Amino acid sequence: MKRLFLSFLAAISLSANAQNVLGTWTGKLDTGVMRLTIVFHFNKDADGKLTCLMDSPDQGALGINADIKHQEGDSIAIAIPTDGITFSGTVRGDHLAGTFRQGFASLPLTLAHGETKVNRPQTPQAPFPYTTEEVKITAGDATLAGTLTTPKGKTGARCPVVVFVSGSGPQNRDSELFGHKPFLVIADYLARNGIASLRYDDRGFAASTGSRADATTATYAVDAEAVITHLRARKQFSKVGVIGHSEGGLIAFMLAAKGKADFITTLAGPALRGDSILALQTNAMSKILGAPATATAKERNAMAKQARDKWMDFFVDYDPAADIRAVKCPALILNGEKDTQVTCRENLGTIAELTKKNKKTTIKAYSGLNHLFQHAKTGLPAEYGDIEETISEDVLKDMAEWIGNMK
Repeated sequence: MKRLFLSFLAAISLSANAQNVLGTWTGKLDTGVMRLTIVFHFNKDADGKLTCLMDSPDQGALGINADIKHQEGDSIAIAIPTDGITFSGTVRGDHLAGTFRQGFASLPLTLAHGETKVNRPQTPQAPFPYTTEEVKITAGDATLAGTLTTPKGKTGARCPVVVFVSGSGPQNRDSELFGHKPFLVIADYLARNGIASLRYDDRGFAASTGSRADATTATYAVDAEAVITHLRARKQFSKVGVIGHSEGGLIAFMLAAKGKADFITTLAGPALRGDSILALQTNAMSKILGAPATATAKERNAMAKQARDKWMDFFVDYDPAADIRAVKCPALILNGEKDTQVTCRENLGTIAELTKKNKKTTIKAYSGLNHLFQHAKTGLPAEYGDIEETISEDVLKDMAEWIGNMK
């Protein structure tokens, strides 16, 4: 659920000498919940003018143009004026130190010369024993750009296919975060086990078009349904299912309740009203951090409504119980016991109660896994980027075996 994260595709102010600032600077922004990597690339154009590109690699955002607003001595000011972010700082030797601001948040940020490389051993590397095809799918006002992955030898044969549906916040087709590409890793594993998949960039993000201004979970469910319709029209696959992570799990329940999916797999899919999810989330993290765990659903609902955000308004009021109860197709429901964003006990317990009549439901909790299904120490989002594992091999194996039976 990436709505926990600050958005960094925005405006920044800084301080540094034009010569001293040239090159790449990398730092970690400590939000209190997690540490996000921020990278600035300072160069000169053909006219000798100072330029800047910003990366927020943990969020999959690279090469964002920044305007140089001010440069004097060891001071520089840059801006990406879309999200109201500022940063002011000073070059001191090989460090660029200052303050990052967004909204009411004011956070220290120190960057060092150079770029830090992260190790993600599960990211697939060529050659690949499967084929990929770039596709574009119309969904209302959006054109969704995606990748269809098909096992070799299955092009003319019928095999199951899954549609990936991401969690909250704009995400690319790989669901990229902190250098991890979980949807790519899963797609690769499934293809090696005879299962096709289609993953796509969220509307209005990366290569997909369409408005996000008034979009809610229901909007994204319509988008996912359009992808299912596209796959059925190809008449290439035996069954069409959904793998949804976090908010994508909500969407999987919605689609299954309408009879649109032949099977679903939810990864940390919420089973409670959004305001209850936020309260449980806040309290789970507070307990680990040694803070009072006193948040209530009513309080979270009121706070969310102050944001006047249509996505959030829908989320905090939406209760998925009726949709979960209406699921009749096979469903694989997975959660990590260290998940602090969609807490395992409360959500899996609710799903077990709501799906008692659906004998085709399989529910499993994994010891030691967090919201991203990584092996974790605390389960706090602050750990996500520090863990090399993208997703547990046990989870990959369980999904491949279960989906492989959907023929």
